[in-house]
Order: sequence, then C-alpha cells, then structure tokens
Amino acid sequence: MKYYTALSLLLLSVVSSAKPAYSPAPSQSTLPAPQQVLGFTVGDWHARHDQIQRYFEQLDAASARAQLEVIGYSHEQRPLLQLVLSSERNMQRLEQIRQQHVAAARDGATLPDDAPVVIWLGYSVHGNEPSGANAAMLVAQYLAAAETAEVKQWLENAIILLQPVLNPDGHDRFALWANMHKGAAPVADPQHREHIEPWPNGRPNHYWFDLNRDWLLLQHPESRARIAQYQQWLPNVVGDYHEMGTNSSYFFQPGIPSRNYPLTPKRNFELTAELAQFHAAAFDERGQLYYTEESFDDFYVGKGSTYPDIQGSVGILFEQASSRGHLQDSINGPLSFSATIQNQLTASLSTIRGAVAKRAELLAYQQSFYKSALQQARASKIKGYMLTESADKTRLAALLDVLQRHHVQVYALSRDWQDDDNSYAAGSSYYVPLQQPQYRLIKAMFSTEKTFKDNTFYDVSAWTLPYAYNIAFTALNREPASSLLSSSWPAAPAKAPPLTAGAYAYAFNWQDQQAPLFLQALLAEQLVVRAAMKDFSALSGDGEISLPAGSMVVAAGLQQQQDWFERLQRVQQRFTLPLQAIRSGLTPTGSDLGSHNFSPVQLPQVLLLAGPGMSSTEAGEAWYNLERLAGISPSMAEPQRLAQLDLSRYSHIILPDGNYRSWQDTEVTKLRQWLEQGGVLWGHKGGAAWLARVGLLKTGVWQGEEMSSLIPADNLQYQDKELLAGKQRIAGAIYQAELDLSHPLTFGLTSNRLPVFKNSTSLLQPSHKPFVNVALYSEQPQLAGYTAAEYLPRIKQSAVLLAHNAGKGRVIAMTDNPVFRGYFYGSSRLLVNALYLGHSFSADAG
Repeated sequence: MKYYTALSLLLLSVVSSAKPAYSPAPSQSTLPAPQQVLGFTVGDWHARHDQIQRYFEQLDAASARAQLEVIGYSHEQRPLLQLVLSSERNMQRLEQIRQQHVAAARDGATLPDDAPVVIWLGYSVHGNEPSGANAAMLVAQYLAAAETAEVKQWLENAIILLQPVLNPDGHDRFALWANMHKGAAPVADPQHREHIEPWPNGRPNHYWFDLNRDWLLLQHPESRARIAQYQQWLPNVVGDYHEMGTNSSYFFQPGIPSRNYPLTPKRNFELTAELAQFHAAAFDERGQLYYTEESFDDFYVGKGSTYPDIQGSVGILFEQASSRGHLQDSINGPLSFSATIQNQLTASLSTIRGAVAKRAELLAYQQSFYKSALQQARASKIKGYMLTESADKTRLAALLDVLQRHHVQVYALSRDWQDDDNSYAAGSSYYVPLQQPQYRLIKAMFSTEKTFKDNTFYDVSAWTLPYAYNIAFTALNREPASSLLSSSWPAAPAKAPPLTAGAYAYAFNWQDQQAPLFLQALLAEQLVVRAAMKDFSALSGDGEISLPAGSMVVAAGLQQQQDWFERLQRVQQRFTLPLQAIRSGLTPTGSDLGSHNFSPVQLPQVLLLAGPGMSSTEAGEAWYNLERLAGISPSMAEPQRLAQLDLSRYSHIILPDGNYRSWQDTEVTKLRQWLEQGGVLWGHKGGAAWLARVGLLKTGVWQGEEMSSLIPADNLQYQDKELLAGKQRIAGAIYQAELDLSHPLTFGLTSNRLPVFKNSTSLLQPSHKPFVNVALYSEQPQLAGYTAAEYLPRIKQSAVLLAHNAGKGRVIAMTDNPVFRGYFYGSSRLLVNALYLGHSFSADAG
C-alpha cells in the first residue's frame, strides 16, 4: 500500500510540476497574475467565465492602463466583458480619442498626428474553442504589466479593445465538460471521452446558435452588445480568434483569394497580407507551423473577420488547431491546451505589433474607405432602397431596428410619394439612401447577386435582409425630396386604449407579428378564441370594419371564466395590437360570428425533437423562434427517447433537420397512432424527408445522388474535385415560393410570394392531389445567391410546403428551414400558423 501511495504521489508531482511557461511574460510586476487569482496556472484547467471575469476585475482595479466594462449580458445572464487597454495618458482622454477617431473615419475630420490606432481582439465566439479566452488573460496581463520599451510604444500608439469571451454560455458548457473529465494525468487518446463532446456541444450559445454568423443579423444579445461597441469605436484592425481541427496547425489570413467579398477594397487585402508578415515572423521565431490562403474565405459579411472588412476595418481570422480538452494526439504530435494558448498569445501580440507599425496606413485606409464609399454612392445609378410594409408594422420595425444598430441611416416618408408607376405611402414606407458612410454595408445587406467569380462558398452565398423579413423593397434611381423624409419616428407604437366592456365580441387582425404572441397570452389566460376562415366585416363602435381571414375573435358568449373580461384587459395592455370591439354577431359581409367558418383555436402543447443525430443549430433555431414569435416554450426530447414518451401530452410534434436513423417500426407506429388520434406533425428539411420516406407524408423526395447526378461530371481532372463539389452544393441561397393565400397555413401573409432560404439539395415532390400543395417554388425561383443552372428546372418543379390529413391529425412538411438563423421572420409565419391553425384545414392526400 505504501508503495502504491508513494508512486501515486510521485506521478502527481511529475504532472503538476510540468507547468507551461508562456512567452513573453512580464517580469517583477506588482499586478495580479492570472494564476494568483485562478488558483492554477493558465492551461492547467479550462477557466470558467466567472474566473476570467474575476481576474479582469482585479487587473482593472490594480492597473491604470486597463478599464473593464460590462457591455451587456448573455442569454444566461453572464456579463459580456470588454477590457480597454492603453497608456495612462490615453486612458485619461479615452472618450476624446474615441470621438476624434469616429469623426475622422465617417465625417472626414482631421486626425492629430499622434492619433492611436484602434485594435479589437475578440476571443472564443465558439464556446468550445477556448484557447483564445484563456490566452486573453495572458494578453491582458502582459499589456498591463510589462515595462518594455516595445509595450510602452504599443500602448502610446494604440487603443486595444479586448473582449475575452464572446460566447460565455457556450464557453462554460465546454469548460465544465473538459474539466469534469480531467484525470491526474492528461489522456491524449482522441477517443477519450473528454475529446468527444455530447450534443449540442459547447460551440453555440444558449439557444444553440452559431454567434459567428450573427454579426450582421443581430438576433442575440451577445451580438447586439458586441456590435454596439464596434460601431461606437470603429476599430482599424479586428482579430477574430478561433480553433479548427486537431490535425491542423495554425491559420491566419489572407484566405482564399478568389473568395473575397467583391465590395471589399483591394487595399484591405493588401493590408491583411502586410500584417501577415508580422504573424509569420512571430511564428517563425517560435518554430511553429502555420499556413495562409487556404480553407477559409472572406465572403459572407456576417462573420467576425468579414463584417469589419465592409466597414473600413481589416478583419483577420485566426484558427488554432484544437486540443478539445487538455491534451490530444494529432498528426503533428501531442497537442496540449497550453500550446494552443501560447499560439493565441503569439498571434495576439503580433496583431498589435503589426497594427502599431502600420498605424498611419491603417488610419489613412479607414478614412479613404468612407470617402470612396460616398464617391461611389454619388456615381451609382441606384440612389437608395424603399422599404414598404403596411400590414405588419412589427416585422417592419424589426428590420429597421437591425439597420439602425448598424448605423444605417433610414428615413420615414412623411407624405405619400409617387415614383413613376410606383406609389409609396407615408407611415408604411422607409427610405434607405446609399449616399451615406455605410454605402458598402447597405449594398451587401440588399444584394441580390446570383453569379460569382468563385462558386465555392465556406458559408452562405446570400443573406438579403429584406427578403428574410419578407419586406418589399425597391431600388430607386431617384430620391424623394428631402422635405418628404423624416429621420425620426416613434420607436414603438403606443399602447392600445383601454377596452370598453359590454361588446358582443372582440377581434384582432392576424397579420401583425405580435398577433401570435397576443393569441398565446389569451389562450394561457383560458379565454376561448375562434379563428376566421374567411374574410368578413363586422360592426364596431366606429362603424363597419373589415377583418381578413385568420383574424381572431373572442366572443363573449363562449367565455367560461367569470372574470374573462378582466383577463382580456390584462393581456391587451401588454401589446400594441388593436383589439376591435364588435357590437353584433350579425356581420354585414362574410360569415356571422356563430358560423362554422370560425374555427376553434387551442393552446398548443409542443414537443420539439432535439438530440443526437439532429442539427443542433436548426433545433435551436426552432426553439428560439417558437419562444420569440409564437410565445411557446416547447418540451424537448432526444429522438432516441421517443418510444418511452407519453405523446398524449402533446398537440404538436416538430421534427427539425436530422437523420432520424435511430427510429424503427416502433417509433413510426407510435407516431402514426398519435397522428391518427389528432396530433399535428411538422417536419422540415431532413425531418420532412424522413416523413416521406416512412410514408407518413404522402409524397416523394428528390435528394442526394439523384440531385448530384444533374451536374455533369464527365472529363474532369482531379484538380476539378472542389469545383464539382461547389456546383453540387447549395451552400445557402434565397428562393421564391408561391403561396395559396386561401389556405389557413398562409393566413397573415398578404402576398402570394414569399422568400425562403435553402441550404440543401433536398426537394419535396408536389402532390397530385388537390389542396395539399400549400406552397410551390415559382417559375423563376432564384432570388439571390448561387445555384447551379442544372438545378433550377428541378427546383421549380418542387413543393415548398405540403399539408394533409392523417386520420384526425395533420402532417405538415416544408422543404426548407422556415426559421433559418432566426432572422427569416417572413417564412417563420408558416411554422407559427401550423401551431395555431394546424387543425383549421382538411386535405385528403389519398
């Protein structure tokens, strides 16, 4: 026993004594070091967000070079941190420097000769890429404590904005996993449990979104806080620190030259290459492997390294091979967590070294960027874009909010305006001029390009914001008179006036995005609600009012709760949606209020399948949008548990994209029985394909090799392999669906054309039975983004949305993801309608 105890102590001693020595490090500093605050050396354990925060707080309290700010909070209410670092002289006049910097960039003001360059270092936007977050402590310590001439020169000539953990919720999810599997000695075996994260892993945020795709879309508080700081500071250089596969080395940009965004100026790529010389020198000195101009592109402008490029900054992507734990074998030998941290420290300091050396060039470039943007805007045939939406002011307001967060100037039409044959109404039309500093960003936001120099994309090829929000937009060749434009309008509609008691019924329009949330709140209060299946008019205190199909009616005679009117009043005061008081059940036009054309609406009880074998991103998108747009927090369960679940608890089951390979006859039979008893089953993408494959959805699917075979593969050389794969893939493009507006699943949508997002080659075949095809792709389906010409004939033959009976239940299937990245508000209405109106139609598929 004594022998084994001694051996164990010796082993622990050897392991604990192998402490990493990071370089460079400050010497003889009185400031707190990370290990003093953490209780361990950086890299020994995965530091949690609260531990990183505690270190930054102590550094802030002790150093005159550092200022810590809480710029927001994550979904799980973790603080979002930003540490500002500079010389003591600069810190004393920080706001003055910021104002001068922004005025010079966007307004052309003259900068003083000693103006500092602004450097942004952002770490670990993917939670399971923790080397950056842990290195951030070492970077901050070195900049705050080092007394070398070089560091003093850096701080005198730079303002450094350091955001240590861009995704604290995902970061802590991964840190817990890695730490809970750490042994007395690190296990390098790639098959070790530590290196195999469970679904959904630590990469995404609380709702399983990839925050590095949200810089432009701004659907999450982490992104909104980050962009507020970006727009406040307009950094000259943005370092975006990530991790990649374990068998890689280290990547820094330039990326693949042919895949840069075309609106990014050439000078940006030249500066990126010049800064790369500093990274290369630093890695050469340490003898570390690295590479450039492969693997990654700079096309989608909603990522951390490309969003800056379209706004006068130089964004640089850094990718470190990941240890995905404390130590892992790789083709380059054992890769330790501390080694990954060291490389991120090296790249962070080389970024600062290069940016300070190129200070004058970077400041001049930023000024010339915005100056040339205004010149290009003046020369452009297109003068701006008009946004128009009259039926859904909430959805329009959501788009306007995103534009303004990016400092895009938007003007409301104060009077009606006619442009040739097009009329634009005041109150529902908003003008976005191109003649403004954000010219290039606006062009990117509104882009409808379909052809590209390189058809291979690391991410999506289209992201047109008005299409996503289903807001009509027009490119204008002339501007409205300035007297017609107002730069101010109500930030939010006024609350609805108090209700008058004693009405026969109360009704609200289903077209506004608030309507489903309003309905859910009414149902939660146990009010009885009916949905109009057809247009009708009714008599109110103000005369006759018209209400379209889908409008919701709360009839006094149906209510079961004695205090129902007080409940109705409470709910109404939470929303700005007008609630109409109706005097009589006898209607001037359309069905009377007691007709069967007013369908009962029930409070949905939703089960969302979410677990291994499925896309966590798409499951998260469904979860997030059910809560935001329908007011429903779903139950969630792994597909592997379906056989054990009591499905009678649920009115609706949602199958997002996934393979569902674990389901056999038992699960199919159980779903079929639940359906036939009255359930509503929704599936999209892989979920829809699975429904078709097992016969629950009565249609066929075009996908896989059948689609790929449409692309000729004859007479190709090996070097053409990537080109062929790019053509065979739909990386992400926007298409046009044509809707049957008389179908309940389309209620609330006012146009029979709806943009939808497609990022797979799977296609549902249309039904030959009447009334089953709710939406088909249009004859000219491609709106924006790349699609191989060979695919278009097949796409326009396909169905977007199918719905039919299954016993007492309903099956609803969509080819595409209706809630892509959370910002496709337009197509999300189809999923919301399935929840509240899923029993309001009947269609026999045979």
